[in-house]
Amino acid sequence: MKKILLFIFSIIIIGEVHAQDPQFSQFYANPIYLNPAFAGSHGCPRFAVNYRNQWPALSGTFVTYSASYDQYFKSIAGGVGVIATHDQQGKGTINTTTLSLIYNYHLKVNRKFTMMFAGKATWNQKFLDWDKLTFGDMIDPRRGFIYATGDVPRGGSKGFFDASAGMVGFTDQFFFGVSAHHLNMPNESMIVGNSPMPIRLTGHMGASIPLGGKSQYTNETSIMPNVIYQYQQGFMELMLGTYIKYGAFTAGAWFRSRDAFILSLGVNTGTIKVGYSYDVTVSKLNNGVSGGSHEVSLGFDLNCKTKQPSFRTVSCPSF
Repeated sequence: MKKILLFIFSIIIIGEVHAQDPQFSQFYANPIYLNPAFAGSHGCPRFAVNYRNQWPALSGTFVTYSASYDQYFKSIAGGVGVIATHDQQGKGTINTTTLSLIYNYHLKVNRKFTMMFAGKATWNQKFLDWDKLTFGDMIDPRRGFIYATGDVPRGGSKGFFDASAGMVGFTDQFFFGVSAHHLNMPNESMIVGNSPMPIRLTGHMGASIPLGGKSQYTNETSIMPNVIYQYQQGFMELMLGTYIKYGAFTAGAWFRSRDAFILSLGVNTGTIKVGYSYDVTVSKLNNGVSGGSHEVSLGFDLNCKTKQPSFRTVSCPSF
């Protein structure tokens, strides 16, 4: 069965197809992946590492890694970010590595409202491991895959550039944003033909609502409702969720339309953030077959060398 799945997979990648981008369930543990306009929104240096294993019970699982850094610099009136990702499909049959540079301009509109406008330049490198593919002429009706294929290896490796942009606006307790990835729609085909990367559009907004006060004997509690909408090449996805924050601890629950429930837990000490989330599959590819999806995040928020008393941070979740 595993070999049959790989055979089907090979047919998919040889034709003219349009892929969707990988995505993370801990949206705000990897904020500049969601929207480049979050670069520098924390002010001080921020590092994040993310790992996602999607549908581990299936053959040819999807595994994605991400590492990022961003920081605000007063001298350029904005934030700078760097993010690298590595995505493996079909147990390494297709590997995609990206490296992105971001500049984000911060604009104080008035005493309560700030806007940020970002541009992102990305280098993509895709690699196809032809030796891991299986084809119809390799199959014996009785003994299975025993022959060598007569197909000539094609593809290999390809690099290409793409551009993205984003915007975020926020007050003390509310934020919203939009982003557009792959604006130049580069050709990502590793074989003869044209396969432009479809533009990925994202819209999101959320709020932080305090519940009770904070004193010497109590922890500050808040609820953070959020909504995210994404569109790419006819694929639409609406995600509704909320977080409850109590002191250093955060618990969240999301519903991803027609696909999964997302449950998450996180701890934020102020310097170190650790989060875990699990996607419970509710589509026809049920949880017992797919194994759900696991995601782990690790973040480091460092102190600034010099204080920036007038800097405003976004009151968005950490996971």
